[in-house]
Amino acid sequence: MYAPLARRFRRSYERLLRREIGDGPDHVAIIQDGNRRYARKQGEDAPEGHREGANTSEQVLNWCEELGIDELTLYAFSTENFERPPEEREPLFDIIEDKLYELADSDRVHDNAVCIRAIGEIERLPERVREAIEYAESQTAGYEGFRLNVALAYGGRNELLRAARDVATAVDNGDLAVDDVDPEAIEQRLYRQPVRDVDLIIRTGGDERTSNFLPWHANGNEAAVYFCAPYWPEFSKVDFLRGIRTYESREESWQRTKIDRAVALVGAVGRLELDEAAALAGRLRKKLPQAGRRRVADELETEELEADEAAFDPPGDDTPPEPAD
Repeated sequence: MYAPLARRFRRSYERLLRREIGDGPDHVAIIQDGNRRYARKQGEDAPEGHREGANTSEQVLNWCEELGIDELTLYAFSTENFERPPEEREPLFDIIEDKLYELADSDRVHDNAVCIRAIGEIERLPERVREAIEYAESQTAGYEGFRLNVALAYGGRNELLRAARDVATAVDNGDLAVDDVDPEAIEQRLYRQPVRDVDLIIRTGGDERTSNFLPWHANGNEAAVYFCAPYWPEFSKVDFLRGIRTYESREESWQRTKIDRAVALVGAVGRLELDEAAALAGRLRKKLPQAGRRRVADELETEELEADEAAFDPPGDDTPPEPAD
């Protein structure tokens, strides 16, 4: 009796959340935590939790497609995971290998032009997993409809450290000038980098930390973060939509802050030099939403009006005009 009612309530809640969501993020990254704890709760061994989690990953691909999200990065295996015992590590490698081949041969992947890429220290993985990665990447290399990044043997701190060493070596060898060390030079040396900066990180399993995940692409972009309690195999579409809603709330707040700063800056510069303020406003308008551009324009018009009034009524000249003869 209660199960059908619960399903109807969940479907209604999904529709409500969907109506509250606008364009959404372009790139979502997920820390899939809680597989082992889920298995223990079910009285199963850890590999069973990982298998259930792999099914959730496929569902998330469907949800991304429905919402028009362009890129998804899944944190499947960290560098710290190498410390797990072989009896847990090897079945996990089996699951990753099987899923890569399955995805690469999936009609849905080819119909939706999904490009599959692995990021991380791929050379540390077993040969059979490396072969599965090569197969999945080669089968989907020309696709541009959607990007799926699978983070394997990934560690954000190691990624940045390796990029820094590569830059230092290039400078030392004379291949790169010190003045040319910029964000692009760093990005070129990251782990087979994702196409876009990360807009939203989701972490399941109840822990509220990002665990060294995509520090350059997420922290550098001030990505929104959504922590939720369900273990990864229990992660639902409602949880996913709540994460998207969190991103949109943060993005709306961030846009308001940008607009307020832009208006204040134009006002401050405008009091000094209107020509400079106009040039600044032109650059800012390209980076703001329509509402923000209107506010900047209004502020600039106010400054121009005040300047015109000051020209006709110079400050300090309060002497009344002489009476006519």
